This record gives sequence, C-alpha cells and structure tokens, in this order.
Amino acid sequence: MTAPDRPGLPFAAAVGGLGLLALVAVVVLSGATPQPAPAGLPDPGPVVGWAIPISRFLSNLLATATVGFLLVAVVLLPSGERLEGLAVQAVRIASRTAWGWLAASLVFYWANVADLYARPMHDVGIGQLWDFASVFATGRGLLVQALAALVVALWTSWTFSVRQLAICVGVALLGISAVGLTGHSASSGSHMLATASLVLHLVGVVLWVGGLIALGWVALRRSRRLEDAVARYSTLAAWCFVVVAVSGVVSASVNLGSLGGLDSTYGLLVVLKAVALIGLGAIGVAQRRRLRSRGAGFARFAILEVALMTVTFALAVVLGRTATPVGEDVLTTPAELLLGRSLPPEPTVTRVLFGFYPDGIGLAVVGFGTALYVTGLLVMRRRNDAWPIGRTISWFLGLTIVAWATFGGLGQYSSVAFSLHMVSHMMLSMVAPIFLVLGAPMTLALRTLPGPRRPGEHSPRSLLRDALHSRVSRFYTNPIVAAVIFLGTLYAVYYSGLFESMMRTHSGHAFMELHFLLSGFLFYYVIIGVDPSPVRLSPLARFGVLMLSVPFHAFFSVALMSADVVIAESYYQALERPYLTDLAQDQYLGGGIAWAMGEIPLLLVIGAIFVQWFRSDSREATRSDRAADRDDDAALEQYNAYLAGLSDDASRR
Repeated sequence: MTAPDRPGLPFAAAVGGLGLLALVAVVVLSGATPQPAPAGLPDPGPVVGWAIPISRFLSNLLATATVGFLLVAVVLLPSGERLEGLAVQAVRIASRTAWGWLAASLVFYWANVADLYARPMHDVGIGQLWDFASVFATGRGLLVQALAALVVALWTSWTFSVRQLAICVGVALLGISAVGLTGHSASSGSHMLATASLVLHLVGVVLWVGGLIALGWVALRRSRRLEDAVARYSTLAAWCFVVVAVSGVVSASVNLGSLGGLDSTYGLLVVLKAVALIGLGAIGVAQRRRLRSRGAGFARFAILEVALMTVTFALAVVLGRTATPVGEDVLTTPAELLLGRSLPPEPTVTRVLFGFYPDGIGLAVVGFGTALYVTGLLVMRRRNDAWPIGRTISWFLGLTIVAWATFGGLGQYSSVAFSLHMVSHMMLSMVAPIFLVLGAPMTLALRTLPGPRRPGEHSPRSLLRDALHSRVSRFYTNPIVAAVIFLGTLYAVYYSGLFESMMRTHSGHAFMELHFLLSGFLFYYVIIGVDPSPVRLSPLARFGVLMLSVPFHAFFSVALMSADVVIAESYYQALERPYLTDLAQDQYLGGGIAWAMGEIPLLLVIGAIFVQWFRSDSREATRSDRAADRDDDAALEQYNAYLAGLSDDASRR
C-alpha cells in the first residue's frame, strides 16, 4: 500500500469491521447460526457454516467498492481522456479490491460446494468443484462473477484510459448480475419478475453504495474536486434509490406471497431492510440540504450513511440464506415448471389484446425507456429547447408495442403457442424498433446528458458520443453486419434446436426477447438513420438494403409453413395444453403470420425513407437558394455562359 492510500486505511477497516460485526449479530439473532447435523448424517462442520455468510459478505462489499472506485475515477471526478491525480489512485485501489473480490468469490464458491456435499472444505475434490458449475445454475453464476472479478483486476492493473475503464465498470456489473440470476426466485412463481427485480436491485445498490464509499475516501483525502463529484453523484444516487426501492418491493412481494409472510423470519428481515432503506433516503436528503446551505459536512454524513449501508449488506446476506414463506411447492406441474407460472386459459381476442402478465424483462425495458426519455424531455423543457412531438409519440408507441409483446396479453401467450410467439417476435423485432428508432433516443441523450465541467473533461455525453463513433459501433452499424444479425439469427434460432433450449429456461426466454428487440433496433437504426451513426447511407442505399433483406425474411416464412418437423415439439408437448393441440397446424399459422406481417414494417420504413428523402431534397434546395441569394446566382450564370459557349462553338463548326 503506497503512502497516498494510507488515510483511507482506517476508513476501510472501520467499514469492514462494522459489517462483520453486524453480520454476526444478525446471524445469531435470526437463529441462522450453523447447527450440527442429526446423528448419522454427514456434517460439513461449523467452519463451512460460517465461511458461507462471511465470504459472501466480503465478496459483495469488495465488489461494491471496486465498482465505486471505478465510478469515481471515470464519471465523478473531473478527468481528461487519461486519468490524472486522485482518479489514478482510485483505479489502483479498485484493482486491489478486485483481487480481494476474486478471492472472496472463490472461497464462497468452495464453501457452497462443501455445504452441498456435506463435507469439510479440505475434503472437497476437483470433481465436486466442477459438478457444482456444470449442474447447478448457482455454481455457474458464481464462476461468471469470479471471472468478471479476474478480468477487472487484470484490466485495471495496466490501463488508465477513461474509455477502457468505463468498459471495466460494465464488466463488473455483469459479473454481479450473474449471481442475481440465481436464488430464491428460481424456485417460486413469477420467476422472471423476481429475477429481473433482483438483478436491478443488486445493480442499484452496488452503484449507490459503491459511489458513496469511494466519495467518502475522496472526502478523507480533502480533495478540492469533491464538490463537483458529489453534485454529479447526487443525481446518480437519486436514480439508484428509486430503482432499489421499487425492485425491493417487487422482489419482496414475490417471495413473501402475501402480507401474512411478514410474520416469518424472512418477513422480519425484509422489514428491517425496508427501514434501513428509508433511513438511507432520509440521510441522503439531509445530506443534499446541508451541502446546499453550508457547502460542507459531506464526510460526516457519508460515514454515517456508509455504516448504515454496511449493516444493510449484512441483512441482505442473511436474507439470502433464509427460507421464504413462498415454498418450493408453488410450481408443481411440468407446465408450471417450464413457464414459471400456471398455464393460462385458452386464448381469446380479449385475453390476447388486454391480458397482463408481469414479465420482468418487459417491465424493465418499458420502465427505464419511459423514465429516461421523460427525463430527457424535462431537461429540454427546462432549457426552453424544442423537441419534435412526432418523435415523442413514436417512442412511446414503440414502448407500447414492447409492453404488449412482453407483459401484455400477447406476451402471456407467447411462451404457450408458437403462432402467438411468432406474433410477439414480429412485434419485438420488426415493428416496435421502427418507432423506437424514429424516436431518436441517442440524439435526445446527446442533447441532455451532463457535459464537461471543465475544458477537455470526459463527461457522460462524450463517453456516449465516443461509443457511437467507435470502431465497434462502426462494425455493427455496417449495413451488411446489421442485416446478417437481424436476418441470420432467424435461421440460427429456429432451425438449430436453439429455440427449444432457450424456451426451456427463463433466462433463455428473456435473452431471446432482448435479442429480437436489439437486433431489430440495430437494423432499423442503420436503415432509417435518424440518430448519429459512423456509417451514413443515402436514402437510395437504405432502400436498396431494405429490398435485399425482404426475400430472406419471406423465404424463412415459407420454409416455416412447409416444414415437416415441428419446432420445439417436445417443449410444447410438455405443456399439455388443452387448446391448439395440433402443433403442426399452429406452426403453419405462425409461418403465415410471419409472412403477412413482414409487409407492415416494409411499408412503414419505405414511408420513413421517403419522408427523409423529401426533407433532404428540401434542405438542399434551401441551401442552394441561400447560396444563390448571396452570390446573385453566380453558379447559374456560369452554367448559362458554359451552355452559350457550347452553342457558339457549334455555330462556328
């Protein structure tokens, strides 16, 4: 540890020590202390029983600190293209905490294997370690987290580039999210809702707490840039508070089942976490008011807030190992296990149009899409800047289609019948992205994101601008690449057995929904071309790419209608649905729907390209008229003189 880091050592030791004490106290008071196994049964021992919560707590705390110090270096502290001063020291600390995160994650993995096989940790073999990852989703999630920690630890050891460290933040958050895909939600109803809410809860907490821990370190260093960092962090903390509060309520409601679940140990821990969250919000509001009135005093409130957050971390660790009131017998039939809910009744027009099922991925996309776009509109309004109403209408129309295709009536039946799944697919990949692209979200973000606080600083706006014009973006916005992703995955998903594999897992189905939406957004981002892009096509070139892609989609639809093999037959047979029992006919109907609906986006995009073409010609004509007014039609006079010269030459000949 170098000399500049020493002022933060007591702070780090106090945070870790307080958290461990709180963890032990919560474990003891909740009755979750390791108990010896009954006589005759194998017992992993008290070491394993205590290693699991302690290593998990340390893993969570170190992961949070890693993200926090990277966040301070990349976003909160003013820096140029390469970091300088205190930001460099923050990256060095992040590298050390990432190595600690890796070590704690491996110990947690090891202790879970020992607990699973009921043997001491020193008696766990390589075979058991491998089986835990190959058989159990929890093991795979922990390995992904450990891999992410390793990547971040290595990456932060040799780079101080703002762009690359921003990618490191994303890698760390992905590793943390991988663990959120396993847990209580895996064995209860409303799986997708519980899983999505848990992932959002984790990401929100990590950004919130991590940023505060790192800012506490900055305050202890008495940095003159603390005020700028705190001002930008306050906005992030407000967003995180809302995300954590909403996702926590949703997750608790799924796992508690009803208000009667509050009488259980799990319910008591949930109440304590809620009280801590309310306290954190109150402290945050008091912090803002104090800074606005006095301009100082951040360190005192920050230490109090970090202490309360650390205790909350301890509650979360014990909560994760406490049985929920919603038992594992909620899902019993094969259909319920596959769908994560009971089989819906026979589809009718009313049910498909107006039904509702709380799909977590769809709710997250629509919720964040609405909140971020409205925030951008409010920023534009405060600055008295104009924003076309047509773009706003288009954006929210696209979100409405996404809502219907994911958590509306169509989404409810998309995993039950292939024909309705194909309608959902068309809506997510070919209809909704058109309206979302016409909403120009990147343009709105570039006009409303925070800019540099001093000349040469890398701000959130510049990071987005650099990402849009990077080599990666140039590759994916190549019209050939975008078309291959958009159309090629049709054949890859449905004719390779991948579709059935993804439909059998909740995460696979969620990934498929996101892929359809993002691949369609990318394709129409290139074709329609409203937002900034490193590859700009003329309207005629866009129309040509669109026309070349139409036959591939039509051929896919015809092949689907004429196929002799039912796609994902065993999956649909396992559902044992009492309606739409003819699987071949349902698949034929799905192919016909795909063929017929392929004409709708074609007409919409042709209309959009025609309007852009007309506006482009109008702007060019306006520029020409203005240039003619400035030089008294010099270009026209020169052209007329040229024609007159040609006429004289012809007369002489």
